[in-house]
Amino acid sequence: MLPRLASGQAPALFPVEIVTVQHPEHGQRRLVRDPALYRLRCDTLAQPRFWQAVMRLSPDSALVNIADVRRILAVVSLPGYDTLTAERKRDFKDSLRDRYDLDCAASLYVTGGKNHFYRFRDAIPVIDESVPVFLEEGVNPWYAQAILLIESPGQTLRSEKGAYGSFQLMKSVAISMGLTVNKTVDERKDPVKSARAAARFLSRVCIPEAEAIVARHGLAWNRDDLWFRLLVLHVYHAGAANVSGAVGVIRPAQGDFGLIRTLWRTEYGGFKNASQNYSQLALASLLTLDAMIATECEFVCEPAANP
Repeated sequence: MLPRLASGQAPALFPVEIVTVQHPEHGQRRLVRDPALYRLRCDTLAQPRFWQAVMRLSPDSALVNIADVRRILAVVSLPGYDTLTAERKRDFKDSLRDRYDLDCAASLYVTGGKNHFYRFRDAIPVIDESVPVFLEEGVNPWYAQAILLIESPGQTLRSEKGAYGSFQLMKSVAISMGLTVNKTVDERKDPVKSARAAARFLSRVCIPEAEAIVARHGLAWNRDDLWFRLLVLHVYHAGAANVSGAVGVIRPAQGDFGLIRTLWRTEYGGFKNASQNYSQLALASLLTLDAMIATECEFVCEPAANP
């Protein structure tokens, strides 16, 4: 159940709360709370709960899990598992299938812990800086928090494909949204400028593309709905063409959370495992941050001021 918190509503345009917390390391900061996570019982779903476990686990351990439903079967030492031959790994997985009476074709993953990557506490200052920027651009600040918790939490990383900064923007996207990126200057490193570019990318590209995708299938939608916001995140991550193709494979009869859960099991073009996981990671990250601030932070009594 969603705890009762001292909070202020974001502008009526957005169905979220902006809460002001006193963090022991970072001082007074603004964060986003989404009651829909609990109203729709996202905290009970196997996939977000699985990723929460991964986010808590150290990188020297791994979770053996059923790929389709992310059911955890065992916890293993990752260095020890990596030393096994392919045959021994196969035998180990077969033994788990026998123990849990699984189909012999059931796909099992070994997923390493990532608590070294998901540095949520370090992401809090950047979330605080990004909230007013998104509000100024007329974009739900929920997107800022979700992306910052997934892409490069508390860090400034560069991906193998060239995405960079806290919002992991590609060079072409950053330039098209008004940033300077050349041999001597890369404004993606600036969290506020990167936030503004990400907000504009969402409002000008990702949200309209998500609307076009659901419209092509004759689905009813509302920008405020959690399932639609998660679809927008998929567009942000995988691109509209890949998401459109995956939705086309599904051929949904209605727009709802069931569409998102089906995307978790659907492949099309470049929409593969990492893309399937993206909205699962968003839910897991948001839920984990909620739990963390509820136990580690003090909530400011007066409503959070909107810029």
